[in-house]
Amino acid sequence: MAEERGRKMTTAAEENWRVGGVPLIVKELVAGGVAGGVSKTAVAPLERVKILFQTRRTEFHSVGLLGSFRKILQTEGLLGFYRGNGASVARIVPYAALHFMAYEQYRRWIILGFPNIGKGPVLDLISGSIAGGTAVIFTYPLDLVRTKLAYQVVGPSRLKTRGPYHSSEQVYRGILDCILKMYRKNGLRGLYRGVGPSLYGIFPYSGLKFYFYEELKMHVPEEHKKDVVVKLACGSVAGLLGQTITYPLDVVRRQMQVQALSTSNYEVGKGTFETLVMIIRTQGWKQLFSGLSINYLKVVPSVAIGFTVYDVMKSWLKVPSRDEAAVITVRAENKSNHPSSLHSG
Repeated sequence: MAEERGRKMTTAAEENWRVGGVPLIVKELVAGGVAGGVSKTAVAPLERVKILFQTRRTEFHSVGLLGSFRKILQTEGLLGFYRGNGASVARIVPYAALHFMAYEQYRRWIILGFPNIGKGPVLDLISGSIAGGTAVIFTYPLDLVRTKLAYQVVGPSRLKTRGPYHSSEQVYRGILDCILKMYRKNGLRGLYRGVGPSLYGIFPYSGLKFYFYEELKMHVPEEHKKDVVVKLACGSVAGLLGQTITYPLDVVRRQMQVQALSTSNYEVGKGTFETLVMIIRTQGWKQLFSGLSINYLKVVPSVAIGFTVYDVMKSWLKVPSRDEAAVITVRAENKSNHPSSLHSG
């Protein structure tokens, strides 16, 4: 009896640990985290300029892309292109890890709960949407910190001459300082300012990104599906399509995040819809797409690198394919529900 009971308790665990002695979920977390960190760092300079455009930083709004790069270089040096990237990577690593892992896990749960649902792009749309929302809820405060740090324009003190651009006073000295000041001022609610449009945007964006990626791969000949160039192309198109559809909500989120730092007459406390209407009324509807061209330059390599690095890491960690992992999960569930099949006689 004791032996039979032990077999029942360890069946699911054995399935989960089968690949390389490490749980499948842990390997997916590692693969997703590495993919997120690499892709985010690769496009950090474009991300910095995009945030300055979205939040209408006065001295950057009218100088264009090349002018913004020149101004950052003159006032802050090369490190200025990576201002806020520490918070960005600190956020994206757990975010991407949770995002990819949750997507795989939700996908398996849906297949387990609804065996007849099929394994097409619609499944990826649903799984990706829910996974995106899950990741945002757990990592949003770090996204807010990243935006506030990137919004600051601070000239390095060691520059002998400030040039024509006078640096502004630094409000936050780093990630921890920013978190503590926001919490002291507005409590937990302050750490989630702008989370509304983030969730509204991530549900369709994350779902559409996975949907388009899997849909595009379905039209690729079988012999080319493992090619890195094909994955890069599919990831790029998927990111572009998903981002274009949901970009206005990203602009709303950024402006909500920096309202306390802005010198304009925004009313702190506006909600998502009110901020959207305010932007259209006072700044024009084109502001909802401000920085989109830069975002295209960022999304193409970012999403492409993210998907590709994730697949490479999964291969290196010997993670089974999605369909194989789903079969393992179903088999483990069936064995746990039918313990009599674990022993003969």
